[in-house]
Amino acid sequence: MIEFVLDGRSRVATYMQLVLQVKQALRVGLLRDGDQLPKVREVAQALAINPNTVLKAYRELVLEGLAEGKPGVGTFVTGTLAGPSLGFQARLREELVAWLERAEEAGMSGDDISALIDTTIRGSTPPFDQSKL
Repeated sequence: MIEFVLDGRSRVATYMQLVLQVKQALRVGLLRDGDQLPKVREVAQALAINPNTVLKAYRELVLEGLAEGKPGVGTFVTGTLAGPSLGFQARLREELVAWLERAEEAGMSGDDISALIDTTIRGSTPPFDQSKL
């Protein structure tokens, strides 16, 4: 089951942070069709946010066709964003973890790493299709 985390420094609205985390989990196969999302009350309590914020996120997922609410039961995943690359992701993740360890050994901070990745994506030739992110 997905565990939500909020970034208090982010300019992204809280409900949208939840939506984006579900989408990421769908892309990497952590969530699959039929999986139940955490109960609204549980998420609200764990993150110390208004339950209406969680409801708004779940409604957005329903509107996008990625989830379905079942009254009295919960909200369930009804779609996927995982593409054909899903089978390669485990190996790529291992390589990325090794790269991140080398970056940390080189003295790079999390912000340094994020900046390097972001500028590399923007400056790649041919241009990397950021719509796939």
